[in-house]
Amino acid sequence: MAPGLRGANRTGRPFTGDYAGEILYAALSRHGFSRGTFAARPDDGFELVNCRIVNAVRCVPPQNRPTPAEINTCRRFLTPHLAEGPAPKVVLVLGRIAHETVLRAVGLAVSRHPFGHGREYALPSGRVLIGSYHTSRYNVNTGVLTPAMFDLIVARAAVLAAG
Repeated sequence: MAPGLRGANRTGRPFTGDYAGEILYAALSRHGFSRGTFAARPDDGFELVNCRIVNAVRCVPPQNRPTPAEINTCRRFLTPHLAEGPAPKVVLVLGRIAHETVLRAVGLAVSRHPFGHGREYALPSGRVLIGSYHTSRYNVNTGVLTPAMFDLIVARAAVLAAG
């Protein structure tokens, strides 16, 4: 969703400096989407490989709850990333807001593509959308998402991206 208040704004890398990034970047590393060691610093040498991270919402709203207007306004920043060459084969979204934002950005009806962890949908141009619960500390602490559950999602994304 939004860049990390303490880390991403400081480093310029989404999910850096917060717990969500620890889960995300570890899984990306295990499945070949990065090289180097993630240390939550801009000079850690960590690089994404055949992978981009783009925020559906670019600001950190109060109580980390973006309004519909903020979500709609930020979509104009997301849409070009989905079309930039090479267009991604797989779009892995973290959470319902990101899921719905991507659907709207590519012109698909949200009502026909409900969010769910592990759900996959065909997107235009042969791409695949995979939904995952957000890797937030709240979701992990409450058991909504475990690192193992997320690892399975990233493993599936790797298989689809390679195919």
